[in-house]
Amino acid sequence: MAKQEQPQTPEQVKAQCQEFAQTFNSLVQEIGKVIVGHEEVVKGVLTCLFAGGNVLLEGVPGLGKTLLVRTLADTLSLPFSRIQFTPDLMPADVIGTNIVTEDPDTGRRQFEFQHGPIFAQIVLADEINRATPKTQSALLEAMQERAVTVGGKTRELDKPFLVLATQNPIEQEGTYPLPEAQMDRFMLKLNVGYSKLDDLMTVLDRTTGADHAEVGMILDGPKILEAQKLVREAIVAPHVMEYAARLVLGTHPEGEHVAGGADGPVNRYVRCGASPRAAQALLLGGKVRALTQGRFHVSYEDIKAIALPALRHRLLLNFEAEADRIDPDSIVKEILKLTSHEPLVVA
Repeated sequence: MAKQEQPQTPEQVKAQCQEFAQTFNSLVQEIGKVIVGHEEVVKGVLTCLFAGGNVLLEGVPGLGKTLLVRTLADTLSLPFSRIQFTPDLMPADVIGTNIVTEDPDTGRRQFEFQHGPIFAQIVLADEINRATPKTQSALLEAMQERAVTVGGKTRELDKPFLVLATQNPIEQEGTYPLPEAQMDRFMLKLNVGYSKLDDLMTVLDRTTGADHAEVGMILDGPKILEAQKLVREAIVAPHVMEYAARLVLGTHPEGEHVAGGADGPVNRYVRCGASPRAAQALLLGGKVRALTQGRFHVSYEDIKAIALPALRHRLLLNFEAEADRIDPDSIVKEILKLTSHEPLVVA
């Protein structure tokens, strides 16, 4: 008969939370040696890493999106690959393909699988919206199932596995917008904005001088998996879980829990609301945030803090929103204002 694990004492749980918070802050500081400013973006990327999700980075060229991913890879003892998405990129260039090989001794020919760059553990999908939908869809199975299927055979990807995609929001010519199904597979969408004056001065000093910042490795694969397991074990009270669920249901136009009611902004501007994956992203992101603050339980504030990056890319707006220059961020902020903490379901 299998021996049952002994429940952890409060002191052990507290120590684990403190260790997680210390590791998280160490990663933020180490990445900060190269990436100036953008601390919230860095924390968002690390949140996806520890929650086991994927992240979409959106911003104009030259803001350090690719550099951020490379720096993250330098702090982790994990295989890293970069895929430069272009219109002529084919699915086989991403996931790999079967090739014919010949045994030099026997002359016998056989198929051998040649692994594509997706078989790393930190994968940068650079300018993902430049590839055709056919190639974009090659990432779907890897992002959701952590596996790829070629020639009828499914091959598992090593864990932990993280896809970080970048896209340019302003250049539309020669790009293919990501379909809703693929956008939904990104746990968070992080907007990378312009640097402030002090940050830009620091960037110029670092990048135009003779010295170059170097980062050290902080975590390896097994420790990341341990941290991901700890995140899953964090506690979410029923009323907090219900709040996350109501935030998601509040994005559904004409729904029972639509934020603001029949005359609210959701019914007016939203064509399609968020999926259950959004609720999962809220809870997992909330768990990571709680642990970074030394807590083993998720609060309302943790859910609120993660709502914007978890929901903004999952809302499809209608033509009226475009005409009134309404963006998803403003809708999410309104939903947060209109959604009460008061639970509807009595435990």
